[in-house]
Amino acid sequence: MTWKILITNDDGIYSSGIKASYEALKDLGEVYVVAPAVQMSGVGRSMSIMKPVRVSHVHFDGMDGYAVDGTPTDSIIIGIYEIIGELPDLVVSGINMGENVSAESVTTSGTVCAALEAATQGCPAIAISQQMRDEEKFEFVFKPKNFSNSKKVLRLIAEKVLKSGTPAEVLNVNVPANCERIEFEVTRLAKRLYRTRVEERRDPRGRTYYWISGVEVEDSEPGTDIHALRSGKVSITPLTIDLTAKNLKDVEVWLNTNYD
Repeated sequence: MTWKILITNDDGIYSSGIKASYEALKDLGEVYVVAPAVQMSGVGRSMSIMKPVRVSHVHFDGMDGYAVDGTPTDSIIIGIYEIIGELPDLVVSGINMGENVSAESVTTSGTVCAALEAATQGCPAIAISQQMRDEEKFEFVFKPKNFSNSKKVLRLIAEKVLKSGTPAEVLNVNVPANCERIEFEVTRLAKRLYRTRVEERRDPRGRTYYWISGVEVEDSEPGTDIHALRSGKVSITPLTIDLTAKNLKDVEVWLNTNYD
């Protein structure tokens, strides 16, 4: 059997992280690289429904791929329905430049949301990210990084999914920047990775503008993805595309209670 694997990301097709994913998986079957043409971090699950999406076949650094003039979600849809023409056996989103931990990050990350889109389409999906310093996270061009541990982790998890299936619709994997040995922890999402910060600035013409950023939290409670990562462990968080809260009965009681 020849497996079909689709790789995407939100850092852009020329990111060194997507090259690392390709190197880790290229001998497992037919590997297709379909990713945004440029940096698209933080776009979440946005889709280009109000403009055309153009695709270019590219070859660089020993890798063939398709550069999509759109979002990571666009890349998944085009990759499945136009490039491959059927559901692949596995979708891998990443390796992302910088961790994607906490509920805050997984709902804004183009990398994680691409995996969620793949799961919605019916594909087993892995989102994988590597912890990095803030100044390294949003590169626009290829810069070599050490992805050796992330490649080992990805290869191991991908083979498990391909051979025995997946225990969750999406596996959100985060790898520490530096660890002497690979140790895994199955985690839940922390609430927030950043303390939001808004800076007011002025442009050269004296007009006010705002720069939205954040300061990373130092840690979170045990059992969370942030705590595992800060402890030097590989965090694996199972995600579901069903965002329904579990307290349906509580909502029914609330709805039917007269507070007058």
